[in-house]
Amino acid sequence: MKPSWLQCRKVTGAGGLGGSLPGSSQARGAGPARRAYLAPTPRGAFGGPGCRALSSASGGGGEYKTLFAASVADPERFWGKAAEQISWYKPWTKTLENRHPPSTSWFVEGMLNICYNAVDRHIENGKGDKIAIIYDSPVTNTKATITYKEVLEQVSKLAGVLVKHGVKKGDTVVIYMPMIPQAMYTMLACARIGAIHSLIFGGFASKELSSRIDHAKPKMVVTASFGIEPGRRVEYIPLLEEALRIGQHKPDKILIYNRPNMDIVPLASGRYLDWEEEMAKAQSHDCVPVLSEHPLYILYTSGTTGLPKGVVRPTGGYAVMLNWTMSSVYGLKPGEVWWAASDLGWVVGHSYICYGPLLHGNTTVLYEGKPVGTPDASAYFRVLAEHGVAALFTAPTAIRAIRQQDPGAALGKQYSLTRFKTLFVAGERCDVETLEWSKKVFRVPVLDHWWQTETGSPITASCIGLGNSKTPPPGQAGKSVPGYNVMILDDNMQKLKAQCLGNIVVKLPLPPGAFSGLWKNQEAFKHLYFEKFPGYYDTMDAGYMDEEGYLYVMSRVDDVINVAGHRISAGAIEESVLSHGTVVDCAVVGKEDPLKGHVPLALCVLKKDINTTEEQLLEEIVKHVRQTIGPVAAFRKVVFVKQLPKTRSGKIPRSALSALVNGKPYKVSYPGCPVLGFEMFSPHFFGINEILKCEAQ
Repeated sequence: MKPSWLQCRKVTGAGGLGGSLPGSSQARGAGPARRAYLAPTPRGAFGGPGCRALSSASGGGGEYKTLFAASVADPERFWGKAAEQISWYKPWTKTLENRHPPSTSWFVEGMLNICYNAVDRHIENGKGDKIAIIYDSPVTNTKATITYKEVLEQVSKLAGVLVKHGVKKGDTVVIYMPMIPQAMYTMLACARIGAIHSLIFGGFASKELSSRIDHAKPKMVVTASFGIEPGRRVEYIPLLEEALRIGQHKPDKILIYNRPNMDIVPLASGRYLDWEEEMAKAQSHDCVPVLSEHPLYILYTSGTTGLPKGVVRPTGGYAVMLNWTMSSVYGLKPGEVWWAASDLGWVVGHSYICYGPLLHGNTTVLYEGKPVGTPDASAYFRVLAEHGVAALFTAPTAIRAIRQQDPGAALGKQYSLTRFKTLFVAGERCDVETLEWSKKVFRVPVLDHWWQTETGSPITASCIGLGNSKTPPPGQAGKSVPGYNVMILDDNMQKLKAQCLGNIVVKLPLPPGAFSGLWKNQEAFKHLYFEKFPGYYDTMDAGYMDEEGYLYVMSRVDDVINVAGHRISAGAIEESVLSHGTVVDCAVVGKEDPLKGHVPLALCVLKKDINTTEEQLLEEIVKHVRQTIGPVAAFRKVVFVKQLPKTRSGKIPRSALSALVNGKPYKVSYPGCPVLGFEMFSPHFFGINEILKCEAQ
């Protein structure tokens, strides 16, 4: 007799594509028969998608207030309801458990498979012919649409290849691939068999790649022959081979995908496997149930400072949170086209190119290109129009790049964006100038929101699916997303009143989907994030809240510049500089000063066709900042550069810039292949060496 929890319940709701739940053959090595449990669709007031649908068209935000309060007062009930929209092989015995503080366990003893929820269940619900992935690659002149049924065929076969070559539940697999569907297939195939993937930016430098392979100790590395950047081809195999040569760990197998219409990379030894050959003889593999707390992936990050940290993502909470945010935060309905213009190697790529949209039954755009240069500043407009995108998620740096190349958006105006509804920005603080330009050009609400690699989903946002305003005040990053009780504290843990700059923290427990630790380094997990403010998660960002609860994220805590005892936000100065009509991009760092301790120095990228002399511009910008920030900022130093270095996620490596301008050794987090096709970080290339000569100015 089957246990009672194997009985399948039929569900229709916004959390997926509706229909019956899984029922198929026993998974190899997966234990019990492959049937999933799901409770009835929620009807209460605690955040189930059944409730959210009522608020999607409303503008008042009343539901948001109710749900946020409920998420803080009774997180177990709130997230228990949301979890009912995910298919489970075995129900959880306890929704929340704090057995190993500060880490929180969600959906204890529950068993699921995120690949099943993202792919199989939609097919079983009759949606197999719906488009899952739109692949758009201007760098290879390739476009393809891939249905959910086609995704399942590729993923299940690839899962069989992994298992055939010894990869099993709990093993790690490093993925070193460009922005191609095969990278997503590999992520999903790992999840399908319970392997833990660690996806690393394609083209990442050998030294950095080696350190991650040594730390993750993968059973297999899955890679591709080449990556394509505008004007050049990146050879992945030599980079990988050099990484393995200088590193300690040697994976058992290396699976290589030879990209079509390019040179075939010959296989060197028995350790190397050919993707096409292996897939041709592969047997499909079923989903393997895993516990809710089972690690889905390791994502290495150092933010913009320090050594890499391996963020560990728990499977169950992540699936629940991503599915919930697609409708509640982003206001999407299943079936709509969603585009996160990011890289799979960044957390946005994991959450909102791959897992989030597929869990929710959306079509996700996988874009192998740039905002400019592929071929020009109209690229984003073309993708939006051609594929009928409903919502776009990108970084402000991409918008600035478009604006710099085409200030009037003349190239973009040739495209009709009739289906485009909302533009979301995140990854760095979005200045008001960029925000207003985006509204004017794209003619949709532009909503900034804020989150971190560690959280995996937004901390603050305008939750338009819950009725939040689509026209929030400029400069803010939204209100606390339900589940995130955000506060502003001073260094003595005293709560600060509105408009006061302080430490942004989140009162524990963290909601589902947040990281459960750092790979092989739980001591650092506790020390870095939880010791400074006991009972809170330290975001290490600085900012303030207004009287309405909107959060203004100004900078990292270590980007607050202490000028003669006054704490000045680098972000506030950048905002002021960017509001001067001639500047399109800006980074402010603290330069050591014998009298004041530090003074702010601005690196500015000018718009095209500016005729004013740099001497006159310097005088104007300094005057403008002193008028908007005040003389307390002691702002007098400006250096004009051609470009700013950016990490692959579009962030400015301020710690490296600060060290550089102060004549100290510096380290760049992503030296391999920075965002927007920039060359390797070099002070000479960017003109930043002029900083060291700027005292005369």
